[in-house]
Amino acid sequence: AGHLSLIVRAGAGYNTIDVAGASARGIYVSNCPGKNAIAVAELAFALILALDRRVPDNVAELRAGRWNKKEFSNAQGLYGRTLGLLGVGSIGQETIRRAAGFGMEVIHHTRHDTGVTGWTRDLDALLARSDVVSLHVPLTDETRLLIDARRLALMKPTAVLVNTARGLVV
Repeated sequence: AGHLSLIVRAGAGYNTIDVAGASARGIYVSNCPGKNAIAVAELAFALILALDRRVPDNVAELRAGRWNKKEFSNAQGLYGRTLGLLGVGSIGQETIRRAAGFGMEVIHHTRHDTGVTGWTRDLDALLARSDVVSLHVPLTDETRLLIDARRLALMKPTAVLVNTARGLVV
């Protein structure tokens, strides 16, 4: 990389960068946590809506030449449903704002009570109660594989999981 002296990662994570290797070569590594919070919260809601309205299935059917209005008009909707958030940093807080616009109840889990309404210490209870679970935690030793088979089994059969965090959280 020639005279590379700095690597800046857009967003919060830097798990895809060999920080030790960069440091050994005198290259600084930085990130921009919180700068894409609105974009990620909007993406999370796009995914939530797509799952609720079965948009991918509908598009596949349309591309195959089939129009099934009755089937794809039958959605539960988000109003009155419970959104469980893991993490209420800048992305989680932006997600809470969007959930309010959809009339969703929000509960959230973090390591410590942040003072944001809806906090629960009991992650397993959050998973069991939520209709939608959205992950907004960094990848750390504590969050690696946080959502495993046992925890997935706690969720309602109709619940959905949206992971805009890191893949290794699940």
